Amino acid sequence: MSRPPLKVTIIGGGIGGLFAANALIARGLEVSVYEQAPELGEIGAGFFLTPNSVRQLQRVGLGPEVEKFGALVGQGSQYLRHDGTPIAPVQTEDANGWNATYGMHRADMIELLAGGLPEGVVHCGYFGTDFEQDDDKARVTFSSGEQIESDVVIAADGIHSELRPHVYPPSTPVFHGVISYRGLVHSEKVPGWPMDRWQMWAGPSKHFMVFPVRHGEMINYVGFVPADEEMEESWSAPGDPYTLRAEFEGWDPRIGTVLAQVDETFRWALYDREPMPTWTIGRLALLGDAAHPMLPHLGQGANQAMEDGMALSIFLSETDTTDVPTALSAFEQLRRERVSEIVLGARVNGLRSDSMLDYADLKKRDAELTAHAEFRKHLYAYDVVPAAEAAAASI
Repeated sequence: MSRPPLKVTIIGGGIGGLFAANALIARGLEVSVYEQAPELGEIGAGFFLTPNSVRQLQRVGLGPEVEKFGALVGQGSQYLRHDGTPIAPVQTEDANGWNATYGMHRADMIELLAGGLPEGVVHCGYFGTDFEQDDDKARVTFSSGEQIESDVVIAADGIHSELRPHVYPPSTPVFHGVISYRGLVHSEKVPGWPMDRWQMWAGPSKHFMVFPVRHGEMINYVGFVPADEEMEESWSAPGDPYTLRAEFEGWDPRIGTVLAQVDETFRWALYDREPMPTWTIGRLALLGDAAHPMLPHLGQGANQAMEDGMALSIFLSETDTTDVPTALSAFEQLRRERVSEIVLGARVNGLRSDSMLDYADLKKRDAELTAHAEFRKHLYAYDVVPAAEAAAASI
């Protein structure tokens, strides 16, 4: 006699939560997603999908959608000095030579993931405020007073997670001393810009990158600059285009070409956090930024959230309701080592890109950027599915 499917509640309708819903439904679980915003959506900014998550998107049937919405980058992607002198190629392929690195618009990614879900799975306008559980069930209470009950609750509600304190008190964020300016420029405003590559300029104390999104209809730019004063940790705080242009004055003229077209930019202050000692408690699991926030310097935040979601789908599809806490604990044990390596790698890579490590001259930094390709090859080649299947089988 087959066991009934677990009922799973996901709090948060961002990339991590929506991918987890796709992965769980693909394995036969009953899923509901609750998002606090009145409708699904994301601020207009780009990010990278890399091979380690694209293979998971393919597994849930969304590979064609990635190709439709994304902008594949590959040969010609480069690290450069601030004056435009080439340093080394940017690694976009995994260790097996497969290139699946795409520039993606966040709004397109939300549309892609939501489009893969059956009607009625996603519920908007629900702000989760409380959580409780017993031996048999978990319950989330919303600001409206409504309460829902399920076998499992997955908190995918981001870096400021409301449910995280029910697992462990969050650590105090530490300002990283860097702010990021980010935004989009339509491709027709920069005629001749190469839409098949990712370019990053590394200079003293700051760096700048550009890559295409939305099949080359736009380019996404990001400029990382030092800041003495702490600022709001927000993706959507308005920035000053004139200040941004001044930060990169005298750099490669190609950067000036992009920034001359910037009418609006967003400012994001970077904060670092100490790793949490646990991501799960009983029937509640944290996912993505709610569990392991990381600096953006490896472009892995969303990609690791999707690895989390795929791993959870495997552990939960192989368990019944009485063994949910054991399955969630095993999920955390599997994911912690992988994620810890990436969190540390992102910290170091940011310092390297801004030339903030102990470099007697930039030749050492350039050599490290060149050697960094090996790290990315193996980062991208990792496949969470066989790892999770082996771990689930051993429970």
